[in-house]
Amino acid sequence: MFKLKIKEMKCLSLFVFSLLLFSCTQKSNQLSAQKTDSNIDKVVKSDAEWKKELNDLEYKVLRKAGTERAHTGDLLNNKADGIYICRGCQLPLFDSKTKYKSGTGWPSYYEPINETNVAEDTDYHLGYARTEVHCARCDGHLGHVFEDGPQPTGLRYCINSVSLDFVEREKK
Repeated sequence: MFKLKIKEMKCLSLFVFSLLLFSCTQKSNQLSAQKTDSNIDKVVKSDAEWKKELNDLEYKVLRKAGTERAHTGDLLNNKADGIYICRGCQLPLFDSKTKYKSGTGWPSYYEPINETNVAEDTDYHLGYARTEVHCARCDGHLGHVFEDGPQPTGLRYCINSVSLDFVEREKK
């Protein structure tokens, strides 16, 4: 009889923990949505429309929150002066002046062009909380942001190359 009660207690504890985790995730998502609320007109397309416009890897990353393999992105070693825009909707996201070499295998930036252009959610795909970054206009998955970046922000926006296009700045 005692063993049954312990087993029931473990199940109850797991249930309560799951409820707390779900509650925290929901609250975090609500706070993120409020934080990034802006006057940006949303781009909304069906899955079929996205599949028609994006190649397989772009679709996997932007629409299904996948990740390109480290050190394979075409923008990782780009040193040109310009703006990185969302591949899904062309919203300006990062300036090349904020790009730095993080050694992670993905392009990294210490801040977005405008805080309202990127939105954040909590991602538990690896079993622990990470801050996912996505485009505020089309909700395309970009990557994640970590608090181990350089000054002045201390942030590292670790972004998939396949989520971005690059527009070189005109030379004067």
